[in-house]
Amino acid sequence: MSDRILDAAGITDPQLRAAYEVCRKLNAEHGKTYYLASMLLPPAKRPHVWALYGFARYADEFVDSFTDPDPDALLSWGADFLDAVAGGERPDHPTALAMINTMRRWAIPRAHVEAFLESMQMDITITSYQTYADLEHYMYGSAAVIGLQMLPILEPLTPAAASRARALGEAFQMTNFIRDVGDDLKRGRVYLPQEDLDTFGVTREMLAIGVVTPMIRELLAFEIERTRALYAFAEPGIEMLHPTSRDCMRTAFVLYSEILEAVERSGYQVFTRRAAVPMLRRTAVALPALRRARAARRAERRWVTSDAESKSSKV
Repeated sequence: MSDRILDAAGITDPQLRAAYEVCRKLNAEHGKTYYLASMLLPPAKRPHVWALYGFARYADEFVDSFTDPDPDALLSWGADFLDAVAGGERPDHPTALAMINTMRRWAIPRAHVEAFLESMQMDITITSYQTYADLEHYMYGSAAVIGLQMLPILEPLTPAAASRARALGEAFQMTNFIRDVGDDLKRGRVYLPQEDLDTFGVTREMLAIGVVTPMIRELLAFEIERTRALYAFAEPGIEMLHPTSRDCMRTAFVLYSEILEAVERSGYQVFTRRAAVPMLRRTAVALPALRRARAARRAERRWVTSDAESKSSKV
């Protein structure tokens, strides 16, 4: 199946095809919701979404791996990547190779990647954030620019889509922070702002104990409502995208936002289990979206054909 998709994207170089396949496998294994959503895009666009995910995932593992973190390698790998972007070189690593090809195909600014790598480097030394504004600075590189990198591929119909894309990236990131409190503690980090912990009388030591107390429950409920406000601001942006992109983003929006409901249903147990949307629910959302996405692509093909015939008749 991936061969047909790469063909549709016009990716014929064997080394590039292999690079995109590496990214696809990373996406399918580690980002199941995003991968499912990507399959609702026109085939020619899917490999580029895989490249964005694969690049981000590979860089993230330098600082987030439980078994083999290597922060120093992140610095050299990131510097080599930016040098390759500037010099027009072909990097050796497949995720870097696919990413550069995607950046050139969709005119993704280098500044977005620089901001992303800066946030990944912050994870080397920063283990907490005093205020939400401090966290927002981190999230700009770790999440908001991911939304902005996606935007050209999704073909926005108005510049107003950019602020919504940024907000959706932050909403996804905050959802991760809420769901992964326990895992992040194992890495020595707390992403919930210290000012919020102070407000609800929660200490880092209390989080480390791993017991959901009433104060921790109130803290998490507060963060969930803050994150839902981000989703609410981001949602109108879906209709600002090309019709063939909307079902992809709607599916990601619905399934990822429902992780917050899963956290609530678990009694806010974020220490010993990882909240997830059940497979039946994923299927119930994805199947109708797939039908709508196919209909949108058919309508687009009819419009393109009709427009071409109209122009031909005027010649």
